[in-house]
Amino acid sequence: MSRRGMLTGAAAVGAAGVIGLEAHGEAATTQAATTEAATTEARPKKEPVELTWFGTHAWQIRCGNSVVLTDPWLTRFKTGTFTPEGADPKTKLVIKPEVIDRHLGTADAILVHHGHYDHMADVPYVARKTQATVLCTETHANLLRAMKTPDELLSPVRGGEYVPFDGFTIEVFPSLHSCGGKRHTYAYPGYRYEVPPRPRVIEDLVEGGTLAFVITIGGVRILSLSTANFDPNALRGLQVDVIFAAPGGEPGITDRLLRTIKPVRKVIATHWDDFDKPLDQPGVPWTDLAPLRTSVERAGAELIVLDHLQKITL
Repeated sequence: MSRRGMLTGAAAVGAAGVIGLEAHGEAATTQAATTEAATTEARPKKEPVELTWFGTHAWQIRCGNSVVLTDPWLTRFKTGTFTPEGADPKTKLVIKPEVIDRHLGTADAILVHHGHYDHMADVPYVARKTQATVLCTETHANLLRAMKTPDELLSPVRGGEYVPFDGFTIEVFPSLHSCGGKRHTYAYPGYRYEVPPRPRVIEDLVEGGTLAFVITIGGVRILSLSTANFDPNALRGLQVDVIFAAPGGEPGITDRLLRTIKPVRKVIATHWDDFDKPLDQPGVPWTDLAPLRTSVERAGAELIVLDHLQKITL
């Protein structure tokens, strides 16, 4: 069987992780509870929802005429991120309109989960092309303004928002970037409280706060997490049908996510590929997905692993 066949046939289970102490007692009243109350009305009639994966955390979610994009980064230039030496912070930012135009047409909303280059570098071009509303933190908005994104397209959020669109809704949650290494850190931290000089290299695009989103579309609720981490107080008791979950939070962190939210049926692996590799070739895993499968199997869910440019209908 080809590696593509192995990937697309993978069935197991997965989720993203959590760092921090669990809240206890009634003090753990969370945004998840309030947003669930706000959405207790009957769900819309079930309609087909098509998901397309463009590598990293770039997803297209389509239902009828409605299109939501998450972190649409399709250009993919060489950074060395997954080499022993790691990424060169002075790697120049590159945007390839011809690659983006080949795959993306229209969109109603763009969800920016955090500000790193592999999530946000293509957003200015995609936003101008589609005229979609961009939901992001104020830091992300300032970076996007510096990259010539029209201000009228930007909608800064912080977590707690319930945003209705024609055909779908977005709920915004505070979240956390995953950490690694001896000191439990991540690349390019920081915030931008004013519009900075135009970003030129990858270290100019700082994390700037991490968000999670729940997209309710076609009667399906999708929790979108861009890293193997989350805020347990924000998501406690949340009910969704599908999770986009990144590997790297095992053991323990991914398991805690699946204990924090209500039981979920499907987990779709995200951000598992070496994004220095071409998008038009099969994805190359940067890590072993077996621990993610193990965590998800323990929770009784199904893991779905798509390959580059592959679609699935929920």
